[in-house]
Amino acid sequence: MPSSSRRWWALSLVAAAQFIVIMDTSIIGVALPRMREDLGFSQENLSWVFNAYVVAFGGLLLLGGRLSDLFGARRMFAAGWAILLVGSVVAGTAASVPMELTGRAVQGAGAALIAPSALTLLMMLFGGAPRELTRALAWYGAAAPAGGTAGVFLGGVITEYVSWPWVFYVNIPVAVVALLATPALMPSGAAGGRSSVDWAGAATVTAGLGAAVYGIVAAPQVGWDSARTWLVLAAAVALLLAFVAIQARRRQPLMRLAIFRTPNLGGANLAQLLLGGAWIPMWFFLNLYLQQVLGYSAFPSGAALLPMTVLIMVGMIVLAPWAINRFGAKSMVVTGMVLLAAGMGWLSLARSDGTFLVDVLPASLVAALGMALAFIPSLGTAISSARPEEGGLASGIVNTSYQVGSALGLAAMTAVAAAFGADRLGDRDALTTGFSAAFIGAALIAVVGALVAAAALRKPAPVSGGAEPADLVANR
Repeated sequence: MPSSSRRWWALSLVAAAQFIVIMDTSIIGVALPRMREDLGFSQENLSWVFNAYVVAFGGLLLLGGRLSDLFGARRMFAAGWAILLVGSVVAGTAASVPMELTGRAVQGAGAALIAPSALTLLMMLFGGAPRELTRALAWYGAAAPAGGTAGVFLGGVITEYVSWPWVFYVNIPVAVVALLATPALMPSGAAGGRSSVDWAGAATVTAGLGAAVYGIVAAPQVGWDSARTWLVLAAAVALLLAFVAIQARRRQPLMRLAIFRTPNLGGANLAQLLLGGAWIPMWFFLNLYLQQVLGYSAFPSGAALLPMTVLIMVGMIVLAPWAINRFGAKSMVVTGMVLLAAGMGWLSLARSDGTFLVDVLPASLVAALGMALAFIPSLGTAISSARPEEGGLASGIVNTSYQVGSALGLAAMTAVAAAFGADRLGDRDALTTGFSAAFIGAALIAVVGALVAAAALRKPAPVSGGAEPADLVANR
């Protein structure tokens, strides 16, 4: 095991990786109106700047986790940074909608290698010390939603004072530093051998996810009663069923289906899926409300969400570990989901002539507290349930769950918002009604998440030697 100081420096790089790959989902939020004007996006298709990244990210995460197990986490970690760097250059220099979406998809592919390998490296560094693992997971977990909300703030600064392409260029120096630091800080680990890679499984799950998101996003334009809508959604279901069939038949599948028989793993991943499905639509539409209804420019819009970032950081690093110790992981997931739903329900009451202090700040802080409490215990339960040799797979599954939930949740809430008037630019009353409908829909997703966690999660059995509650979250 690396020295203590080296391990914590390595954790800094792992947390930075998580921060960047999640920040890249949100940093474009404030820049979207400028990108729509410069590149010619329609209001309905604007969410594809987000979805192109998330579909590639979520669809390829299982492959990224499998490659991490087969060829070594450190090698895949470095490869992911190189691909993310290339995608950032393409997205920043894009002069058309297709090129922009291509760059975002390449970024997502790089992130799909970084995220599971980073989590695997964290387990390699701290898996032998449960108490340290709990602390490491807290820092890692805080980096994800903090990256999401901090991305909005940073995106506002860049869009206001530089130009929107720099929301992509900001990745370049970070990627260079990561590529230089990885050989010195990260353990090499042992590759799992040159087993065959399930390319068919990777292709079907990515195509199925993409078809599902596209069908839901396009439905408001072509109609929910359109044959095209239902053909696309039927194709998505067929592709995802084909993925399951491929996994059941292959000797070395991309995702061993039996892994979901592991206690708590399925429930924790479903909680992560629903958490992403509720959280991402919230920040997406809250940012649009600030800009398109309250009239905030890019920088004030980003700054308005900074209190959420601070609360999430404090909540995940300080409050969540204490609460898990005191009340247990399951209770915190349920409580966090309920608070998240309450915050979004409060946001749905926002007025077309509202103010930040009344209509945004208090409700967003309630939602942020809920996210802080739910994220760490559901993540820790998911990754600690799998066998050590399947660490990359477990990391890929939990990251996939969150990203799939994010993509489908945003796609569904985009459709809901459009159906209630959010596609009528310039009409503040219609926009507010549409955004409120999206907040209510996201709140319902969080409520379902709370019910799922209450029904599916159970307290881990005590381990020999009398592990304390914090250790149970990381009990492998």
